[in-house]
Amino acid sequence: MSAGLIVAVLVIALVARLFGIMHESSPAPDGSGEGATAAPSYPISGYFISASSSDETNQKKLTDIKALGGDTVITFGTLLKPATAEAMPADCRIDGRSCADAVADGIKVNRYFTYSDGSPWGTPAAKCPRDRATTSNGKHYTILVFPAKGNGCDSTNGSYDVILVGGSSEDAGDPSTSLASASTDLDMNYYAGLPSPVKRSDPDYLPDLSYQRTLGLFTERFLEYQAAVNDVPGLAGFYHHTEMPLTDSKTFDPILALYKMQNEAVHRVFPTRGAIVSPYLDTRRNAISISLEEARKGSRRIAETSGGLLLNVAIQDGMGTGKAGAFLPQEADAAVDRYAATVVGEGTWANKYVAPIKDYFLAAASGLAGTDAVLWANLEGMAPATPSNICGNSLRGQSNKQRLDRQLQQLSNAHKVVSFMWDSYYTCAGTGDPLKSQVKTGLATPIITDTKFHASKGDVEIAGFNLTGGAVGVSWTTHAGELKRSVVEPTGVDLTYGAELGANPKLELITVNVGATTIDDRREFVVTVTNGWDEETQFVSQMASAPLQRSAQ
Repeated sequence: MSAGLIVAVLVIALVARLFGIMHESSPAPDGSGEGATAAPSYPISGYFISASSSDETNQKKLTDIKALGGDTVITFGTLLKPATAEAMPADCRIDGRSCADAVADGIKVNRYFTYSDGSPWGTPAAKCPRDRATTSNGKHYTILVFPAKGNGCDSTNGSYDVILVGGSSEDAGDPSTSLASASTDLDMNYYAGLPSPVKRSDPDYLPDLSYQRTLGLFTERFLEYQAAVNDVPGLAGFYHHTEMPLTDSKTFDPILALYKMQNEAVHRVFPTRGAIVSPYLDTRRNAISISLEEARKGSRRIAETSGGLLLNVAIQDGMGTGKAGAFLPQEADAAVDRYAATVVGEGTWANKYVAPIKDYFLAAASGLAGTDAVLWANLEGMAPATPSNICGNSLRGQSNKQRLDRQLQQLSNAHKVVSFMWDSYYTCAGTGDPLKSQVKTGLATPIITDTKFHASKGDVEIAGFNLTGGAVGVSWTTHAGELKRSVVEPTGVDLTYGAELGANPKLELITVNVGATTIDDRREFVVTVTNGWDEETQFVSQMASAPLQRSAQ
């Protein structure tokens, strides 16, 4: 940007600030005309969390999340782990004998498994005569016996798989029912993690489906247990713990098979609930990067596993791991930030990443079109770790509000944005304020996602979040080389822009008019928005940017 344009930007910022002060009666962000009294709405509306067995802890956590505009929480699943009779928990005793020995009387045990999700299970989960629920040494245990062959409770070949569930203290609460209850009380949505298989040893990124049949039977029982003890309005659905990249590579067919099996089970037991799957991006040029076409086809293949239920595909944006880049087209030749540099090395965004994150989300939306799946975004709420952003003993480091806003610029076409992870990336102090505190103090920050200058009419369209209620400054250069600047109020406000596009419903569109003009499309133009909460942001645009998609209105 030239020195003259920088000066112009600073002037516009000052004038816009004064304009906002002088026009205290400007329309409210909610369009009511009563002044800026509406609450700001941050685009992140859900968080991955750790469940607690304490009602008080869960209630406090969800209350904090709701205060930031969140309405959704998601927990990870628990592994169904292969075991041996000798490795079964020694605390589990029935009539003085180990649980493994007690349930093996009169049957042939094919395989043993353990599962410990903190829930007591017990009688509501015991469906077959061989199932047992017991309290032993102050701990809850439930032993489930599934036929290794055949359906129902009896095996056609006399062989059975034994799953020992539990191990939590008999005084502890149920984390899942506690979260569902708190979500119901606060009018929020809770997605419970589904059971997951362990990983294979070779390759170690694929699930071990050698016991897929047993996992299928156990998934059904898990869901039936949830239906018996947890069928409340706050339980919105279930989350797939097993991850895969956003690709159409047949290498990951085992994961797609797992999704399909469990989605069909959810739809059978909970026909009105949904599910979430969260594939990840890797767009690094120095890695096995995913192309835009692979992302489009990959999203389609994931959608095809829905089994009839509402499947939310929450793509991990990759910024927290440094595997993808949040950059605008006009920033392609700018240096990557210091966090990304620790992963991909020094260089420009375009040199290090195949394309911006936004392009991948547009490709995914194309792939999901016409399916039963909905595009969500999983904004990675951490950053690659450096000595300056340590977050406890976490593998990644603490991020900051400015980086979150940059990520949100890329994710506007996602119907919903959730974020990994509340514990501990939003709560750790790191080397500064916790990220949740930064978000709270910056709720009203305007975030511009796109702009378009229609010079012949003088209209400038601006899309983004928290834009309304104030003034807009525009600076541009005419064909004759004259630097122009103008500060005006919006002539149009569309608060339903995102909803009508099937994108994020919090996405807004405002239009300002600076008078008919010309513009040198070899130069950048700058938009400065000061919203109804007197918060300000700037956006440097290129005339070569794609036209904004218009609402149907």
